[in-house]
Amino acid sequence: MTDNYSPNTDEDSENYYQIDKPEEACGVFGIYAPGEDVAKLTYFALYALQHRGQESAGIATLQGEKIYTHKGMGLVAQVFNESILQQLPGNIGVGHTRYSTTGSSRIINAQPTVVETRLGPLALAHNGNLVNTVELREKLIKRGCDFKSTTDSEMITLAIAIEVNIGKNWLEAAISAFHLCQGAFSLTIATPEGLMGVRDPHGIRPLVVGTLESIDPKKYVLASETCALDIIGAEYLRDVEPGELVWITEKGMASFHWSQKLQRKLCIFEMIYFARPDSMTQRGSLYSYRLKIGRQLAQESLISADIVIGVPDSGIPAAIGFSQESGIPYAEGLIKNRYVGRTFIQPTHHMRESGIRMKLNPLKDVLEGKRVIMVDDSIVRGNTSKKIVKALQDAGATEVHMRISSPPVTHPCFYGIDTDSQEQLIGATKSVAEIAEQIGVDSLAYLSWEGMLKSTEEDPNSFCSACFTGNYPIPLSERLKRSKVMLENPVQV
Repeated sequence: MTDNYSPNTDEDSENYYQIDKPEEACGVFGIYAPGEDVAKLTYFALYALQHRGQESAGIATLQGEKIYTHKGMGLVAQVFNESILQQLPGNIGVGHTRYSTTGSSRIINAQPTVVETRLGPLALAHNGNLVNTVELREKLIKRGCDFKSTTDSEMITLAIAIEVNIGKNWLEAAISAFHLCQGAFSLTIATPEGLMGVRDPHGIRPLVVGTLESIDPKKYVLASETCALDIIGAEYLRDVEPGELVWITEKGMASFHWSQKLQRKLCIFEMIYFARPDSMTQRGSLYSYRLKIGRQLAQESLISADIVIGVPDSGIPAAIGFSQESGIPYAEGLIKNRYVGRTFIQPTHHMRESGIRMKLNPLKDVLEGKRVIMVDDSIVRGNTSKKIVKALQDAGATEVHMRISSPPVTHPCFYGIDTDSQEQLIGATKSVAEIAEQIGVDSLAYLSWEGMLKSTEEDPNSFCSACFTGNYPIPLSERLKRSKVMLENPVQV
């Protein structure tokens, strides 16, 4: 979820140690479990989804027609404690962990978004991005809406509330509102009557449904990934389908296909990078997929070397797959400091010079005198890759060969990932040889687009890979497209 209709006003300085990758998509969760401590279960689910966003976190619970909400800036464990969770009673809950665009990291934009309606309170958590926010905002203003935040998520919430207030029931109102929305949205929505889980007609962002079967099979949960189900002991049932609304009430779970224009286009970067490797898809764990693309990468771009290392954490499974396919030993060459997050304490000049080492530190005794193949999932701007390569060379690596388990990122995302404008993407402006020279490696190779999709063992047309191809499955307005797409002829590599 990003703020794509309001200009940024905050002045932000770049955190020099931030890993050079697309920013995380948000994490959403929902639970219908009368008699259970839904706030605590939601807390632990959000804890498992923390990798999807570290800016803010929030939980809203409903007990009858009373709503209880707590939101704050920071990590889930920083926002909540036992005392706060005890103040969130209820049978239904939704939770959110958020990553925002630069300049919009403010408490007013933290989710879930909450509004009062004719039928009682509504709380909504959103993962994704609408692409028609300008038009939708104008429609909502004409209908008397007053905005408190700068998020498209609030627009969806207000659109539902308007339909409720003119006499529709929850289902009718929600479906009417969704038809006004264009773009990517996976939603969990809590109402006094029940819990909704919704995906847009392309299913760009993930959403799964599970049950607390060991407690009661009629107690359901919704989450961005299955890792959130595992932590609370819930059983994965299935994915919420593109264009589907699941409606969970005291009668059980009902399914409605609210859109007839269905075309599954799951974001392929969910498979490569965003989702946790222990999360499951219909074909198995994402760890197994990342092993496959590592093996495919080795088949496409093998080179003689002494060891294979991965860039923690998302590059490690592909590096292991590369090692297994090539027969070159896998080694741990970079250690990640897992407790470094965003900080407002400025590092010293010497620390800035050392660059990446606050986040990653090389193991000299592993690297010294070795020809190294370093595997990572992507290169976006190239700044961090350059620092990592230099750190390996300083640690004594005689050669550094970089292998990327995805194609070059040549186009920005408009569906819920905060990537740079096209002119800032190194893959759009430079050839592979030029990128290799800029980041200082002895050789560089990317996984082919065909190899990436073949490794999914699914229909290749069922994935969105617009960041690699520029083929956007949901049409973009010229105004929106111009905001990030500046190059008429990006480099083809």
